[in-house]
Amino acid sequence: MRVAKAVCPGSFDPPTNGHMDVIRRSLSLFDTVLVAVIRNLSKRPMFSSEERVEMLCDLLAEEPRVEVVAFDGLLVDLAKARGVNVIVKGLRAVSDFDYELQMAQMNHGLSGIDTVFIPTSPEHAYLSSSLVKEVGSLGGSVSGLVPGRVAELMKERWSE
Repeated sequence: MRVAKAVCPGSFDPPTNGHMDVIRRSLSLFDTVLVAVIRNLSKRPMFSSEERVEMLCDLLAEEPRVEVVAFDGLLVDLAKARGVNVIVKGLRAVSDFDYELQMAQMNHGLSGIDTVFIPTSPEHAYLSSSLVKEVGSLGGSVSGLVPGRVAELMKERWSE
């Protein structure tokens, strides 16, 4: 059997139950999963990349085959440096596929690294970090949309 290390990239701002579902399901396919938190300087994140890494480390503490890191630059450069041979992307809808297919083809062209798509479980298909932030910022409950500790941290952030 071929040992495979996958990378699951994202902004994770904040980590949603959909993100957690895709990460955990990746573990059934790959020996190890590197969760790569993107530092996107063009966006104003709710949480710093360090805070997001810390949240994900806490949420995945029981998963010894997961490592969480922050990165900027090209994902394929991180993947090569870490010995990763597969990129994992979660898909919620056909619209995600259109964009992610282009990214997968670009990443393969740059590095030869393939992308595996994991459809989000139906109960999480409507979730996105931006939608969760919008609901919460307007006073709606994010309970059930994000892990419990993340909901607490979001509430604390809005009260600041």
